Amino acid sequence: MLTAYQTSMSALAWSRQLTPDRIKSVAICRLIGISPSRMNIESESVVSLYERRAEAWVQARLLESTLYEKPWLDRFLALIPSAGSILDCGCGAGEPIARYFSERGHPITGVDSSSAMVRMFLARLPEQNAIVADMRTLDLLKTFDAILAWDSFFHLNHDAQRNMFPVFRRHAASGAALMFTSGPSHGEVVGELEGEPLYHASLAAAEYRRLLEEQGFAVVDHRESDLSCFGRTVWLAQLQ
Repeated sequence: MLTAYQTSMSALAWSRQLTPDRIKSVAICRLIGISPSRMNIESESVVSLYERRAEAWVQARLLESTLYEKPWLDRFLALIPSAGSILDCGCGAGEPIARYFSERGHPITGVDSSSAMVRMFLARLPEQNAIVADMRTLDLLKTFDAILAWDSFFHLNHDAQRNMFPVFRRHAASGAALMFTSGPSHGEVVGELEGEPLYHASLAAAEYRRLLEEQGFAVVDHRESDLSCFGRTVWLAQLQ
């Protein structure tokens, strides 16, 4: 159980993962006073929120002048072959991360539950592939050299996150890299996007390590609340 202080710190870290401080479309995250039933409703509303606010979200991200994720993206790519295939779970509109991979010769399959996001992805990266699908039930009958769930996986509730690890394994080729972002500790947080509630959840670090190990992934790098990446907690693993 998180204390009020821990909750506020987790909320702040997750709000930084949403956008830098200068992007005003996303407010400081909040948790106090939200009932468990309300939290469940918010967790199921993420897809429709991104569908409604896709353009605003993309424009806010494009206003940022630096690819602050680059060090992590480079660590991720260093684990896979040149031109290795990438499965991007929660790909959004493909900017800027999928574009970064594409410009380095990697074939990408983007997956997003928002049809609006997928349309923008394909418009920006017509040489790549993207489909509308729910990552929780994904079964593409193929494997990839790398799997990414950057700023997307943490919108799933706790049980859905636990159930994602077999999905990751099912799509992982031999030696595949896996990278995702989480919160810094176990809990749930509701932030805001364009004035509407936006749900986030995280498991504890020990549980993520166990879930990775059960599916044959070894942790290569893990940083909690990495200030060089606007407070993201990042997991980088590789299938053994």
